[in-house]
Amino acid sequence: VQLQASGGGLVNPGGSLKLSCSASGSIVSVNAWTWFRQDPGEQRDLVAAMYADGRTRYADAVKGRFTISVDSAKNTVYLQMNTLKAEDTSVYYCNAHISDSSGGMYYYWGQGTLVTVSS
Repeated sequence: VQLQASGGGLVNPGGSLKLSCSASGSIVSVNAWTWFRQDPGEQRDLVAAMYADGRTRYADAVKGRFTISVDSAKNTVYLQMNTLKAEDTSVYYCNAHISDSSGGMYYYWGQGTLVTVSS
């Protein structure tokens, strides 16, 4: 199983950006999708999560500005980021909890994608 993230870039404060992360491989089901972000020298922090039952969870800092969504048919998760602030600048990582064809359940990480909010 592999996760491929995309969509990072440079955006002005107040602007929007949409991240994507697609999973491929021997996937039976995705039990949870999570976006994290990490600054240099800091721990990786949860930004948003969506669970198989449709529940979502957001960090307080992004509530009302970020939206996580999933296209299950494509095994893809999105993070729509609106009203971006300089403090949203970070490397964003996707994570998926996946049941694979071997019967195992594992967490997988995508490569980071850099989001820079600056004028």
